[in-house]
Amino acid sequence: MSESRTAIRLLILTAAVVGGFALWHALPAIQAHLAGGEPRAVAARGALAPAEESRIALFEQARDSVVSISTSDRRINPFTRRVTERRRGQGSGFVWDAAGHIVTNDHVIAGVSRARVGLADGRTIEARLIGRDPSNDLAVLRIETGEIRPPPIPIGTSDDLAVGQSVLAIGNPFGLDWTLTSGIVSALERDLPIDGGRVIRDVIQTDAAINPGNSGGPLLDSAGRLIGVNTAIYSPSGSNAGIGFAVPVDTVNRIVPRLIAEGRYAPPSIGIGVDRRAQRLARLMRIDGVMVMSVEPGSPAEAAGVRAAEIARDGRVRAGDTLVEIDGRRVRTAQEVVSLLSGRRPGEEVEIVLFRDGETRRLVLPVVEAS
Repeated sequence: MSESRTAIRLLILTAAVVGGFALWHALPAIQAHLAGGEPRAVAARGALAPAEESRIALFEQARDSVVSISTSDRRINPFTRRVTERRRGQGSGFVWDAAGHIVTNDHVIAGVSRARVGLADGRTIEARLIGRDPSNDLAVLRIETGEIRPPPIPIGTSDDLAVGQSVLAIGNPFGLDWTLTSGIVSALERDLPIDGGRVIRDVIQTDAAINPGNSGGPLLDSAGRLIGVNTAIYSPSGSNAGIGFAVPVDTVNRIVPRLIAEGRYAPPSIGIGVDRRAQRLARLMRIDGVMVMSVEPGSPAEAAGVRAAEIARDGRVRAGDTLVEIDGRRVRTAQEVVSLLSGRRPGEEVEIVLFRDGETRRLVLPVVEAS
């Protein structure tokens, strides 16, 4: 009889302990129920705004064409002959063509001994340097991707850009891969000083957030086309301050094919300097052509007596020669002049037509490398 009572007591004690644990675990839910703390109902999201849908589609379309670039240095200890590798930095780039050429900034790969390209599908591939143009901060790498090739980025134009139009930037700021930022074209025709006292002309200014690591990545228009290569920021702190710069795609599309074919870019010249900003002045002066704004000393143009515009101390401009034709093609903008000369090689000849003081003059000038 005592054994039976003991068993019953043990059973009751066990049930009490189990019940106590269950009550302890259920207590928060009971308290929340009594206090009215049930999870709130989720509100219906509804359709995305058209602008959101557009940005999402553009990012998904361009993502696979954008790459990350990591660089490093190899050093040899002169005493032990041991090779060490030191990480140099990170940048961005994009796929140029089906052959695996990658466009980036020259400053991303300058002075490094090794570069690796990271693709959106997770692969990391050793890259080979193909060509550099420090004067425009552009460089071309090449990777061997095998049968699975990332798509080349669509190419747009930059000559018809307008301040205020929407832009998107994709890159790897601070190593945060495939980051999308958006903004507008803030200004055009900026001059961007770079190392060595050189200046990149006619760069695009944007307020799309660009930070260290974005260098070499694409700046896209609202159609998803490349309009520039993100190059630099203006910032006292070194981080985004709402002022970024991109090399315009018209410049990129002129230089990259030469880098691929020849490994370097030597700008062709006849010694005549033109300026896109002078087009407004030419219109005000009712000049139908492209004003010659400078003549390079010792150039074929100087030898032929070409005269540049002169700016007086009071700010007034006296027109010199106006360029109206190149090789039989009418020119009305500085961009047209640059484009027509860009395909020429040193040693070739170019026929130009100049207008001055009511008279036209036809000259044949040799093409040389720009100094």
